[in-house]
Amino acid sequence: MWEGLRLQVFFLCLGAALWSAAAAATHRGSGPRERGHRRHLSLHRHRERGKEGQVLHRSKRGWVWNQFFVIEEYTGPDPVLVGRLHSDVDSGDGNIKYILSGEGAGTIFVIDDKTGNIHATKTLDREEQAQYTLTAQAVDRDTNKPLEPPSEFIVKVQDINDNPPEFLHGPYYGRVAEMSNVGTSVIKVTATDADDPTYGNSARLVYSILQGQPYFSVEPQTGIIRTALPNMDREARQEYDVVIQAKDMGGHMGGLSGTTQVKITLTDVNDNPPKFAQGVYAMAVSEDKVPGEEVGRLKARDPDLAENGLVDYRILEGDGMNLFEITKDSETQEAVIKLKKPVDFETKRSYTLKVEASNPHVDPRFTAWGPYKDTTIVKISVEDADEPPTFMAPGYNFEVEENAPAGTLVGRVHAKDTDIMNNPIRYMILRYTDLEEFFTINTEDGIIKTTRPLDREAQAWHNISVSAAEIGGHHQDAKVRVNIKVKDVNDNAPEFATQNEVLVCENVSPGKLIETVSATDKDEMAHRQHFHFSLAPEVANNHSFSLKDNRDSTASIFVIRKGFSRMSQDVYHLPIEINDNGVPPMSSTNTLIIRVCSCDSKDTILSCNVEPFILSAGLSTGALIAILACIVILLAIVVLFVALRRQKKEPLIVFEEEDIRENIITYDDEGGGEEDTEAFDIATLQNPDGANGFLPRKDIKPELQYPMRPGLRPIGNSVDVDDFIKTRISDADNDPTAPPYDSIQIYGYEGRGSIAGSLSSLESVTTDSDLDYDYLQNWGPRFKKLADLYGTKDSADDNS
Repeated sequence: MWEGLRLQVFFLCLGAALWSAAAAATHRGSGPRERGHRRHLSLHRHRERGKEGQVLHRSKRGWVWNQFFVIEEYTGPDPVLVGRLHSDVDSGDGNIKYILSGEGAGTIFVIDDKTGNIHATKTLDREEQAQYTLTAQAVDRDTNKPLEPPSEFIVKVQDINDNPPEFLHGPYYGRVAEMSNVGTSVIKVTATDADDPTYGNSARLVYSILQGQPYFSVEPQTGIIRTALPNMDREARQEYDVVIQAKDMGGHMGGLSGTTQVKITLTDVNDNPPKFAQGVYAMAVSEDKVPGEEVGRLKARDPDLAENGLVDYRILEGDGMNLFEITKDSETQEAVIKLKKPVDFETKRSYTLKVEASNPHVDPRFTAWGPYKDTTIVKISVEDADEPPTFMAPGYNFEVEENAPAGTLVGRVHAKDTDIMNNPIRYMILRYTDLEEFFTINTEDGIIKTTRPLDREAQAWHNISVSAAEIGGHHQDAKVRVNIKVKDVNDNAPEFATQNEVLVCENVSPGKLIETVSATDKDEMAHRQHFHFSLAPEVANNHSFSLKDNRDSTASIFVIRKGFSRMSQDVYHLPIEINDNGVPPMSSTNTLIIRVCSCDSKDTILSCNVEPFILSAGLSTGALIAILACIVILLAIVVLFVALRRQKKEPLIVFEEEDIRENIITYDDEGGGEEDTEAFDIATLQNPDGANGFLPRKDIKPELQYPMRPGLRPIGNSVDVDDFIKTRISDADNDPTAPPYDSIQIYGYEGRGSIAGSLSSLESVTTDSDLDYDYLQNWGPRFKKLADLYGTKDSADDNS
């Protein structure tokens, strides 16, 4: 490739050199005439300046060329001559200096300031910059004054084929439907060439396929990829890797090229029917399965994708069409056969189904290839299971008369084992349906009997459940509902439908209807059953009321006398006998209460209450005595109450309220704290008798003081406190003037057990001179400290 590039550069440089030499010869051949012409223009311009005194207009500058060309990528040893600039004011004496400015001036392009020759000092790349704009000017060499106005010219970089084609958007991904016709467009690829498309064939591209035949082809000029083989099957191969080449120079030798990858995917069409893998499928179902349970699955394979691969299933025919149904699992596309109705191993042990699978979406282009469906046979065998017994009826209804004796037959339930073993059956009444145990059942034959007489009026229906289980089976049982109706027997007497009182006016007229009575019966009323009414024999000949049986289970009550008086009698009790026509007939006597009321002239009832009547003779003696006794009792209660209130004004118990030792707190256990305190009355210490429940009273005081017997004052070391207390109690008990409660408050005895005797100061001498503490020295070590104190004092006094 680079050898061709260097060859092209050589030819281009050779052509440029020949062209430059020819142009120079032409310039030299006609130079005097042209220069004379340019001088003529310059003189003409000078004459215009001298004539007018100023330069009015300059028509054009006098450059030889205003456009130059240079070949790109030139790598020769010498700078490339781009061209030569020459002004018509240049006489060749070297007084004119050429100056170059603009793009690349001084770096890429340099000018000989004497000759005007322009050279390129660097290799140029047209793809980086296709042309350069430069400005040339002729100035006086000595003064640097411009002799001509500056003029622009363009240096164009002449293209060579130095850039290969490139696919800027690759790699490419194309899709085409499988089974497409030959020539179907798949995708278009486009390459670009950085070379000049207006010059030569450097940018003229031609496309070709390097990889992907014979499946695909590409159009050389457009780059469109098309299918090249018919009936390309996605299920056989889905993806193809194609390599496309783009070559410049019109595809001729020496051109540059580039390639790109194209991944082509065949999209799916529905060109395959569903297909079962097997011609016969075997399944099994147990007879204890319930409707809705799954029996088995099968699937028809369809290699197509998405909706083209969807499959629908249905049962076409078979002896199990009524017992089985088929659905589809939308996720796995499997046919699911489910139980529609229960099956029985003992009745039929196998079933056959014909199942069809079909595509719901069919492409009409491929219908000629055949039906898009398939069929298979499904054989389902029924497996035996240990089933619970089966009752011969879904439910049982029996009747039994009420009041029938215990052991009366109600009915029989029957169940059997449908399995091959045919085990015997055991029956049982579920006790939660017969809590009071009205019935019993024979466990072997299922005969139900009563355990005691039944009362229809208490419970007309008994609904029980009976279970049947196989003896020796897997403890499976069946249950059945048994409804027992208690048939009615006429065992209840009729009675009034209501128990309302009948109100009648005192001035009622004879023969007036005052009430219509009806009856009810707890027994079941038959269609022809009715009640008969009559007055009881004891009032059959009364002179106040009469009864008429209306023969429609009602009776009318009439008044047969004129007027009533509440003073003499305000309430009448009329017994009525009611009979039914049942078997056996029953009767009862019911009392109708008739109350006499006061009414106005329009027979409007005013009052039916008993009114008090004032007796002319006044109250009886017994009534007066009762009233007086009540008054006396009330007065006695009042007096007693007042007396009690007076006694409560002053407390009966004597308390020493000013004693500072009012409360003594005792603790009966350790660590109880403040909550375990108890108030202790100091009066107990002051009055030992109070501990036994005796306290002094102020309400009764003795008039005479019983003198104490002489010689009973306790002596310090000879009397025990127990004897002292007993003596005082005996004195109080024998004193007729003592108050109800004894009071012993003063004790002159401190107890025994000390050689010091009594320490009480009650009988001590009150003067200091009479005090003698010498005896303390004889009391022992316990009183040594006290003896030292008082002994020291005595000795001190003596010394003074």
